[in-house]
Amino acid sequence: MAKTFGTAENMIATSFDSKEALTKAYSDAKTNLKELKKRRCTVLYRVDAHTMFRHPHLRPKLFDRIVFNFPHAGFTGRETEKRQIELHRKLVRGFFSSASHMLTENGEVHITHKTTYPFSKWEIVELAEEIGLVLVEKVPFERWHYPGYMNKRGSGPKTNRTFRVGECSTFKFSHSSLFFLFKEKSCLSVFPTPPMP
Repeated sequence: MAKTFGTAENMIATSFDSKEALTKAYSDAKTNLKELKKRRCTVLYRVDAHTMFRHPHLRPKLFDRIVFNFPHAGFTGRETEKRQIELHRKLVRGFFSSASHMLTENGEVHITHKTTYPFSKWEIVELAEEIGLVLVEKVPFERWHYPGYMNKRGSGPKTNRTFRVGECSTFKFSHSSLFFLFKEKSCLSVFPTPPMP
């Protein structure tokens, strides 16, 4: 996104890992961090998606967009196993709960996720609705919208490897009260959707 906008001055990138763990696990981490610094992006480490709304550097801020591409709780079994699916759902539910406290009035939460089985069993839309968020839009994920983006496994001995994304979409959510305003006054005329980076 930073490359698309040309600057990342108003962006905050977060990592669950420490800086040391990040640079050790991912071969391109140092290059990416250098690029983000050049574009004036704030980078925060050891940020838990469940508690990020209480993070001292995030708590006082509200965001127009909060983006989480391909959330994953790590590998404890096969992706088709119920226990594994529930771990993923717990991660996403906690993220939605935390992110819902951090949105501006017109803000949106974006999650990019695979849409085929077994990933469809995560039931992303239902998890958002539990928290009071509603689906505003669902669009196919196009990697070319994110120049320089490279998805990584993020867990286990193959952490640094990419994975085939297959069929996936970006789900865009807002607070339910805002959605009803959109329905009454037409989302496009009141708040035009900015082009996706």
